[in-house]
Amino acid sequence: MIPGSEERLFALLRLAFGAAEEDYTHFKVETAKEWSLLYSLASKLSVVGIAYAGVCKLPKDRRPPLNLALQWASEAEAIRGHNRLINAEAAHLTELFQKQGRRTAILKGAANARLYPDAFIRQCGDIDIWVDGGRETVVTLLQDLGMMAPEPTESFFFSHGKSREELYAMAKRKLAVSGHHVHLAQKLNGISIEVHFRPSSGNLNPLTNRRLQRYLLAELAHTELVPEGFYVPSLKFALAMQFSHIQRHFVAGGIGFKQVADYFVLLRNASASDREEFARQLRKFGFYRMCGALMWVLGYVFGLERERMLCAPDAIRGKLMLEQILRGGNFGYYEKGESLSIIPRWFFRRCRALRFQSFAPSEVIWSEVSYWKNFIRSIPYRIKLRKASIRELF
Repeated sequence: MIPGSEERLFALLRLAFGAAEEDYTHFKVETAKEWSLLYSLASKLSVVGIAYAGVCKLPKDRRPPLNLALQWASEAEAIRGHNRLINAEAAHLTELFQKQGRRTAILKGAANARLYPDAFIRQCGDIDIWVDGGRETVVTLLQDLGMMAPEPTESFFFSHGKSREELYAMAKRKLAVSGHHVHLAQKLNGISIEVHFRPSSGNLNPLTNRRLQRYLLAELAHTELVPEGFYVPSLKFALAMQFSHIQRHFVAGGIGFKQVADYFVLLRNASASDREEFARQLRKFGFYRMCGALMWVLGYVFGLERERMLCAPDAIRGKLMLEQILRGGNFGYYEKGESLSIIPRWFFRRCRALRFQSFAPSEVIWSEVSYWKNFIRSIPYRIKLRKASIRELF
């Protein structure tokens, strides 16, 4: 068992998702310092809004001190407002692309939030929207709509007399288009937008990735218009796409409880046939080992029932996954190694991959292949910009 703040946070999350309140009448945090640590942990793991929903279900004499309660309530209200803004902008983007004759689907964030017991407690970030047509036509459309700057007419590498800021802007425009999406430099009402021309970043292993992308593309034929004013993909799509997202980010450094909570919500809303169909694909997509670990975490932290799990829970890997999530926080940003200077951080990241070898062996190997490929690709930019690291471009 994990003591202290962690267990109390797990209890709040279960309360938020509908655990019987009478089962938690024993819940008690003794001091203001302990409440502060609990709030900080919820923030680190990006579940402030969900945890606050749990706090609201506690007996009044077991809630946090007034000053912290007000701070927590204020942030939870800000999260609610941001969710409403995300929904409005997602609907606006849907209408904008629909007028251009393009099918769309909102991926992850806003599509997940509407499945929560309270649609406004999820701590959302940017908007991920899939637009059909493929890379070239989507990039051209974004340029025609003025949402994306056109490619520089002069070569980045042979440009002369440019300031450092101008060179950075040119490089950023050149590298803004990844293998699966365009990250728009200009925010929409303060919200970052990623326009996907492929269903997902997918796996790094090219063999399992081809299978996964075919499956996801076929499922995008079954989008649904929801009352919020945008289209969402099927739950079968969401189960596959978001598992790939979790696995990829976990191998790259870490995930927070927000991604785990999303998957809990998906499994609770998916039909038995949807879960069974995707469960049959786990080995084919290279997900099986990671899935056992995630199922254990979902059962231990959120109380997911065994009959809703995709496979048997793996306690050994699951405990390692939970320890990594708690240590690294959302996307691994709180790992101590991430705060090191560039060379120690580089060694830390190379060694970190070895810790995850047992979760997804082929993905770990291909992650290193991908790293070195991108490293070599970026060498000319590093030389031109005279920077050892160009992280700020992304």
